[in-house]
Amino acid sequence: MTISVGDKLPEATFKTMTADGAKAITTAEIFPGKKVVLFAVPGAFTPTCSNNHLPGYLENHDAILARGVDTIAVVAVNDVHVMGAWARFTGGEGKILFLADGNGDFARALGLDMDLSAGGLGLRSKRFSMIVDNGNVTTLNIEGSPGQAVESGAAKILEQL
Repeated sequence: MTISVGDKLPEATFKTMTADGAKAITTAEIFPGKKVVLFAVPGAFTPTCSNNHLPGYLENHDAILARGVDTIAVVAVNDVHVMGAWARFTGGEGKILFLADGNGDFARALGLDMDLSAGGLGLRSKRFSMIVDNGNVTTLNIEGSPGQAVESGAAKILEQL
């Protein structure tokens, strides 16, 4: 079952990289009492994710926050070290919260996982974006193809805020 507008996010634990190293962070720490723009990518450092999807959120960071958003977060089925390196490499550290869903538990709980084993990538998250208000999904955009970042991009989220 795929998560829908109006649903509460499932409980999940992610890993994020901090100055002190890897740290566990839960949905209960990220979402309550906040408006969060959450977007997911199939994989850090992959072409569409690094060249099209993430840059739009970095370029529109201030505009998104100016519309009442408390946090912008990106999640991927990657380990915390890859997500930390991606944050540093892209200049996203301190602007976007990079969340590692290492085993894909969150993607599966949302019903937004996909099997890319045929291409050697294993379980991944579908590309999506959502606006989450106090833990509840108010807007959900799911891409039809992992190689596209139009419906889930920053420009679309700005229209929806």
